[in-house]
Amino acid sequence: MVFRSGGVSVSMVRVDKLAKTYSSGTTTQVVFDGLSFAVEHGEVVALVGASGSGKTTLLNLISGIDNPDSGSVSLDGVGVTALAEPARTLLRRRRIGFVFQFFNLIPTLTVGENIALPLELLGEDNTAAQQRATGLLQTVGLAGLAARYPETLSGGEQQRAAIARALVHRPALLLADEPTGNLDEDSGGRIIELLTDLARRQRTTMLLVTHSSQVARAADRVLHLRHGRVEES
Repeated sequence: MVFRSGGVSVSMVRVDKLAKTYSSGTTTQVVFDGLSFAVEHGEVVALVGASGSGKTTLLNLISGIDNPDSGSVSLDGVGVTALAEPARTLLRRRRIGFVFQFFNLIPTLTVGENIALPLELLGEDNTAAQQRATGLLQTVGLAGLAARYPETLSGGEQQRAAIARALVHRPALLLADEPTGNLDEDSGGRIIELLTDLARRQRTTMLLVTHSSQVARAADRVLHLRHGRVEES
């Protein structure tokens, strides 16, 4: 779905002529050179590429964690690359959810506290945040585990908790970086089914980074990252 502002089409994610290089000593690695693509509102798009192709770098550029050498990234019409760092941080907290390969749950917080954390960072009332977290725990199949600590959960359970945390503040955009990469095939399949189902139910746009063609089949569209460019299959 493409939204319009003043008669102009506005994509949820728009990457335009993005360039990024890394230098080490006398060696320069070109990651992107003129990369352009768009993801529309409500789409689930898989980004497939080999290890080292720049998939995680691209997510960092889209979310404003890293800066391109040139080109631009916009989210729902907002130019991320033009924002100062405090505004980028606020944008990430309000509008983006992250799911990582290694879960990244905070070990000293309970599962419920981990899930409620994004709401608390936005100033949400603690009681309301915990109620929302409890509801999502039930949705992801972890009812009754709010008081447990991450280390007591299986890998699949930790990723379910991480998905709940990523969606608790109802983000407009979900960035998932190899969310099944640390799971066995059966657990990974269930996680992808859960992740895509919840994203679609919340009408959250999702960019799913993976090296797996099987995982990519769950998406609406598949983009292949090769030699710093994207090709659609």
